[in-house]
Amino acid sequence: MSQEIIGGSFRAAVAVTVLSMAMGWTLTMPAWADEAGAKNLFKAMSDYVSGQKTISFKYNSNVEIVTPDLQKLTFASSGAAIVNRPDKIRVTRTGGFADVELTYDGKSLGLYGKNLNAFTKIAMTGSLDEVIDTLRFDFGLEAPAADLLSSNPNETMMSNVTDTKDLGSGVIGGVECDHLAFRTLDTDWQIWITQGDKPRPCRFTITSKTLALAPEYTIEVTEWKDGSDVASDDFNLKTAADAKEVKVEELQGLDEIPNLSGKGDGQ
Repeated sequence: MSQEIIGGSFRAAVAVTVLSMAMGWTLTMPAWADEAGAKNLFKAMSDYVSGQKTISFKYNSNVEIVTPDLQKLTFASSGAAIVNRPDKIRVTRTGGFADVELTYDGKSLGLYGKNLNAFTKIAMTGSLDEVIDTLRFDFGLEAPAADLLSSNPNETMMSNVTDTKDLGSGVIGGVECDHLAFRTLDTDWQIWITQGDKPRPCRFTITSKTLALAPEYTIEVTEWKDGSDVASDDFNLKTAADAKEVKVEELQGLDEIPNLSGKGDGQ
């Protein structure tokens, strides 16, 4: 949950390229599959995910920042999410410095900083899309895989795409996935989608092209469930008995990125 605009395979590719150049080899890149095919695969995923009334999953995320002295730092978090369309969600995230829970039951939005032992509740109504926008634009927070959980990921994510590639298959957590890559003016992003009749996201990476050293955000999805396999939830915010209720502007320290005061601000 961060300024979510904000791996190893990339580093390996760089290493191979550098080694090959040093030895005088020429690497021939494969011919990419047609763009229409890649767009169709992404739309199939979009239609499948948005068509599920209930979804739950666990996730691991990494967000990179670049300090003013060009040091790249990565912060890792894990959590879980449960969604009941059109207007209910519960998300947890635990990192090295924050333990956060977000709930929305169609009537109020709750934020609980367990590490702070403080919470806030905001009366509101509306769809999950409206909640995602409120978090993003009013509070500078992001639900994990927020755009992928929207009512129409294809419309949300493909509107500014300028280049599309189908990179073939890849394996995430032992599951064979279609590997797709897309470009916009400001970002490059990749997604791995399970093959078969239930195309859901396994990994999503977005890379900023406007910041030094191109920091990335990556989320890997595990233990995906949908439909009747999803456990029931009342989506009410549950806090410790001694937790303090505060105004939302007082609830600091919920972001994936720590306060680096005294160490230079991150980009």
